[in-house]
Amino acid sequence: MSAAEDYRNQITSISYRNQAFIDGKYVAAASGKTFDCVSPIDGRVLTKVAACDQEDVDRAVKAARAAFESGKWSTIPPRKRKKTLLKFAALVDKHKEELALLETLDMGKPINESLNSDMNAVVNCMEWFAETVDKMYDELAPARPDSVSLITREPLGVVAAVVPWNFPLLMAAWKYAPALAAGNAVILKPAEQSPLTAIRIAELAAEAGVPNGIFQVLPGFGETAGQALGRHMDVDMVAFTGSTEVGKYFLKYAGESNMKHISLECGGKSPNIIFSDVADLDRAAREAAAGVFYNSGQVCTAATRLLVQEDIRDEFVEKVAKYAEAWAPGDPLDPKTLMGSMVDKTQMERVMSYINIGRDEGAKIAVGGTPARQESGGFYVQPTIFDAVNNNMRIAQEEIFGPVLSTISFKDEAEAVAIANNTIYGLQANLWTRDVVKAHTVARALRAGTVNVNATDGGDITAPFGGYKQSGIGRDKSLHALEKYTQIKHTFINLR
Repeated sequence: MSAAEDYRNQITSISYRNQAFIDGKYVAAASGKTFDCVSPIDGRVLTKVAACDQEDVDRAVKAARAAFESGKWSTIPPRKRKKTLLKFAALVDKHKEELALLETLDMGKPINESLNSDMNAVVNCMEWFAETVDKMYDELAPARPDSVSLITREPLGVVAAVVPWNFPLLMAAWKYAPALAAGNAVILKPAEQSPLTAIRIAELAAEAGVPNGIFQVLPGFGETAGQALGRHMDVDMVAFTGSTEVGKYFLKYAGESNMKHISLECGGKSPNIIFSDVADLDRAAREAAAGVFYNSGQVCTAATRLLVQEDIRDEFVEKVAKYAEAWAPGDPLDPKTLMGSMVDKTQMERVMSYINIGRDEGAKIAVGGTPARQESGGFYVQPTIFDAVNNNMRIAQEEIFGPVLSTISFKDEAEAVAIANNTIYGLQANLWTRDVVKAHTVARALRAGTVNVNATDGGDITAPFGGYKQSGIGRDKSLHALEKYTQIKHTFINLR
């Protein structure tokens, strides 16, 4: 029996959690409405999921507020909160094979990535933030001898985490782990395309000892459940990851409601700059392919603009095209598969529409450009490389969120930086050179929250992540993430 067949056998025994988790128990949506959870692997309906809306949001926020105000989470000894979060992480680790399979079924990610990359990163994130709980110190400001000036951090209160479908549980962990560590109550709204792992871990949180009302999950649509959370007068913060377009809605909702705190991690159009003095052309080409085709290109930091210095352009593009062959879509349940499906039919059609736009704009398709595995009933697109792209073309300016690479040539450092920065986004940028002076100079000139040198995927949970310009506001990961889930209080004590 092959590994893929073994995973298919496991699917038959899965019991899908498909309800909202409110105040410590699974419940149907108040309206009774559901939506189909469709697997992009083969287009079949996995289960029907509760479609939460305003009434469900009101119930969850009321429970979260009561739980937070009770102090049963926010005011317990830090060490006790740490132990509970570590137990939560251990339970996720214990069930990671089940969660990985749910993730793959839900959004078409290769099982090897779900299990050995995403789930391990989720557990690491949870453990890391759990360990920060009893290691964060308050401050004592300089004051005159007859006074004490205290600076303390307090949890915000009720935090709504609205997360995307491309890394369903990992992006959620980036929000709920630091928010819970800081003492907040969290309401998690997963994307309607991939809600299953978020719903499942709710009961793991309860099993770990997270109090009722402190961690809740509301599946549903962005225009209903998401908007209701964004407009709610008793939600203190929305932490959002998703498109720039939707991120702007949350800014609007905050302004129209209670001026709640907003954290946004939005779109990207990352440049990958290859200078002719790169140390290893083959390695750079191999990572250029991985940087755009990983997760079917459904990555906000995907290196979708390949900027290559003129004198090596033809040779380098040819090498990237060769490495693209390894990323041909395969069965997501086969551990050997590198690239799976798009998340749904809508996303597949969006990607194909951009491929047609690129053709119409005059760009040349060097590789791919067609759907794949159509006989499966799923939603797959071949890795696609456009050559002879002008940076003003739509395929070079707009976030496609698919396995589509635009190749652009440049003459020198100044032109490379100008092209790289000529976008509304500023999430990540990459550059390849053996010249350390050039590396530092160009990195400083790039307008991006993360700059990788001789890499396309640097950093870990210890490094902050977020963007410049319309790529967002605030930072995930690292100790900086804790800052946004707390507020500063100054207490002045007159000793006279």
